[in-house]
Amino acid sequence: MKLKKRKIKYAAIFILCWFALLVFLVDGILGFQTLVDYFGSYASVEITLLLLVTLPTLAVYKFTKE
Repeated sequence: MKLKKRKIKYAAIFILCWFALLVFLVDGILGFQTLVDYFGSYASVEITLLLLVTLPTLAVYKFTKE
């Protein structure tokens, strides 16, 4: 698979913005400890947050036109 510069650029911009939004929501508004208490496991919250960042970024990379 050959990487395309334009697709990487758009995916990088998306991941930075999306990650910043999730950090703001989790640390500022929702509270990380509240999420851990709600889900019951630190690992499940971490994995969920990582998937919420990586999966949409991969989708942006895949569907960006060259």
